[in-house]
Amino acid sequence: MVDTETRTDAADTETRRLAALASYDILDTPPEENFDRIGRMIRRLFKVPISIISFIDGDRQWYKASEGMGVSQVPRESSFCKRTIETGKPLIVEDASTDPRFADNPYVTGDPGVRFYLSVPLTTKDGFHIGTVCVIDTKARQTGPLEVELLAEFADMAMDELELRNRATRDALTGCLSRRAFREEASRTIALSLRHDLPLALITFDLDHFKSINDTFGHAAGDEVLKAAAATIMRTMRRSDVLGRLGGEEFGVLLPNTDLAGAFEAAERMRSVLAEREVDIGGRTLTVTASFGVAAAGNGVETAEALLARADEGLYSAKRSGRNRSAAAS
Repeated sequence: MVDTETRTDAADTETRRLAALASYDILDTPPEENFDRIGRMIRRLFKVPISIISFIDGDRQWYKASEGMGVSQVPRESSFCKRTIETGKPLIVEDASTDPRFADNPYVTGDPGVRFYLSVPLTTKDGFHIGTVCVIDTKARQTGPLEVELLAEFADMAMDELELRNRATRDALTGCLSRRAFREEASRTIALSLRHDLPLALITFDLDHFKSINDTFGHAAGDEVLKAAAATIMRTMRRSDVLGRLGGEEFGVLLPNTDLAGAFEAAERMRSVLAEREVDIGGRTLTVTASFGVAAAGNGVETAEALLARADEGLYSAKRSGRNRSAAAS
């Protein structure tokens, strides 16, 4: 009976922890300089090849900021950090190759060859451990309480940034709604539309071949393209429409009192205007196109998540058809 109760309590705690993590809407978001800066400072001060700020959901450890790692996530089961969120305490491993808990771990026996590991939890005000800040070395080393305290200070800084981000309603780069604010607005608008039997549609669009712009011209040029694209779309919208940045180069436009056919016409208009826009990058002129997906609320699509997923179906269809085109979810 005790074991059953213990498992039930653990499952309930994990459910609430995941809900706390979800409330920050941080998973799978693009890199942000404020988090990257903390990661760089940690790496330099600790003189290690790898530093990570990560969040842990039900099955993976996802890296919000990563210095020295070539991947963006790892399975939760094989991560060192899962132990940190389970105990809520710092985890110190001075030589993983001789530590029976980790000696057989694939990140010890293989790339990157972890030996030293130190992590502290990222803890919400309600006491939920939603992620970690960690440092990794490929050489065994010793550490002490001062290093643990220092890393805990960086964890506090990361949580402060997360709280500030959570309160922000505008994307700092483009000026449109943040992903969290856009989803909240979509939820309110959907509820209102369904209650009063009003049409509602959503457009999602993704800039075509955006990675090649960053790779060829640099991230500063990519930022200019993002700002220009957002400004261009804003000029084609009605005052009642809402533009949000969903992540990276993906945006969403909420269109109240608009059915699927009207939203498709709007998407085509936005696509054409954007394709004609020229962006000046240090004396060089770039043009950018985008692929658009369109969906309408109703007929079982009654939440922001469902509407976004439906519009993304159209977006992926547009990409598969050659990009620089619009497609409605079938």
